[in-house]
Amino acid sequence: MSKTPILYSRARIPYGTWGSSYFPNWQSSPLAEVNIGQFAGEAMNRILGLRKVAKSELDYLIIGSTIPWHWKFWNAPMVAACLGQRVPGYHLEQACATGLQAVTAAAAQVETGSSDVVGVLTFDRTSDSPAGIFPERRSYRRTEVIADVWDNFGFDPSFGNSMIASAGNTARKYKIARQEVDELTALRYEQYFGAKRSGFLDRVLVPLDVLNLQGRSMGVVSEDVGVREISLATLRAMRELDTCVTSGTQTHAADGMACLLVTDEVKAKQLSARPEIEITLVGKREVRTLPAMMPEAPSLAVAKLLEQTGLKMSDMAVIKNHNPFAVNDAIFAKMLEFDWRKMNNTGSSLVWGHPQGPTLTRIIIEALEEAVDLGGGYVLVFGCAAGDVGIAAILKVAEGVK
Repeated sequence: MSKTPILYSRARIPYGTWGSSYFPNWQSSPLAEVNIGQFAGEAMNRILGLRKVAKSELDYLIIGSTIPWHWKFWNAPMVAACLGQRVPGYHLEQACATGLQAVTAAAAQVETGSSDVVGVLTFDRTSDSPAGIFPERRSYRRTEVIADVWDNFGFDPSFGNSMIASAGNTARKYKIARQEVDELTALRYEQYFGAKRSGFLDRVLVPLDVLNLQGRSMGVVSEDVGVREISLATLRAMRELDTCVTSGTQTHAADGMACLLVTDEVKAKQLSARPEIEITLVGKREVRTLPAMMPEAPSLAVAKLLEQTGLKMSDMAVIKNHNPFAVNDAIFAKMLEFDWRKMNNTGSSLVWGHPQGPTLTRIIIEALEEAVDLGGGYVLVFGCAAGDVGIAAILKVAEGVK
């Protein structure tokens, strides 16, 4: 492997201190009826307990979400109270890039010596998302009402197109064939269900009780509700909504949370389930592309990141991305001259859904677990975000560190 300098030489992610809820499809589980910030804090408390990490180890909390929730004004301190550890912190938001941005922000917090153990907690609830009423003097109605999830998904105020339109635009630009996109999607479903049957997902996803205000159980979230196996023949029969985009070749809105820790080398060894494993953040890059071309932005970010680090695609042991459209992967394969069959080996957000805030956090966790199974190596994670933005990061998993 190339001897690449580490972006954050002090920061480490302690192995096995992470966890994610399952991501049930919107309106399909008890998560649709809870304060997601409160649930996320309580869920992180549960996950830390399962991972045998005392919550008293935390001295800072970075949370990430994109959809307003009750008491969001109080952000991280409120969620920390639900976690049961009164620590400072703040809220971070960048659409679908939120999960990765929160991890790099935590690494910066450790790198500067400002904190020793930073909790990263990302979450979102697309179910019953609120509508906002905004005073607007320039409008003849004097007010504007926005349904937070659906209006933003369906309309980019910068140029007026929907996100689906950006997928169709980019598919036409790169001359992507519908047949390839359907075949790619079928493989992504096979990868997800293969990981589920093998027990891989049980190592990173945690069944969680959902309680009502009286503390009574409303049910257990113990699967990615709404995800079903799908055949290539079924995909081929679906109607195109835009070029290469059908209901089967795009993700779906979901609810969920995911968390991990970032700390220094000494603390990482103390907290890790396997102290001999060292996880570092090698580099990160963001790119903004032309309007309505969002699916090409992640590939541009990856290309810049490889140039920045001096690494090549062949150096990567694990490659995993947030792919709201299957078109994203086909474009990535074309731009980076890479076989899309060799990525997303344990599933991806195309299949298991998109709660936004925690999506890339879950991707990072799954990617790191896969790298450990392989004996270590470089891990490439990337994805797109609203505003035609692409984000990419390379992490390194090294085993046998003393």
